[in-house]
Amino acid sequence: MRKLRTNELGRISAEEYKKTEKTPLVIVLDNIRSCNNIGSVFRTSDALLIEAVHLCGITATPPNKEIHKTALDAEKSVPWTYFEKTEDSIQQLKEEGYRIFALEQVENSIMLPDFEVKKDDRLALVFGNEVKGVQQQVINQCDGAIEIPQFGIKHSFNVSVSAGIVMWDLFKKFRY
Repeated sequence: MRKLRTNELGRISAEEYKKTEKTPLVIVLDNIRSCNNIGSVFRTSDALLIEAVHLCGITATPPNKEIHKTALDAEKSVPWTYFEKTEDSIQQLKEEGYRIFALEQVENSIMLPDFEVKKDDRLALVFGNEVKGVQQQVINQCDGAIEIPQFGIKHSFNVSVSAGIVMWDLFKKFRY
């Protein structure tokens, strides 16, 4: 077994990326304080051909050297929009026909393995602040909530880890 060189990975160009069919998924970041988490979400979004990222509230926006450290230019390939209030992002997405789901531990949440997508679904996922989670007033606007099953003594994942887990799961459900 030999590790592949970068030029052997078959990466598409920036122009090809723009033309590639995207996964019908928008990521909404609700007051994320860590630029490393933001950058990581951009990088995962690029890898999984996510439609767009909405940056809301205190969430930093590109260009930003701390975001760039983990995004590695994905902040340039993935379309993003800034909203002062997360509720405005949610409202716009609803008007565009998206179903909105918070990633949060709430009453009647749907466990990720049980969450089903239809091929014609357009979904948006809301990820919340590293300490406070998704704001209750934002949860109130959502169509539901998805929860990642956890089995240890901790009750949460890092937000960028949660985003990676859920984006990969939904990418598979849309594509396969």
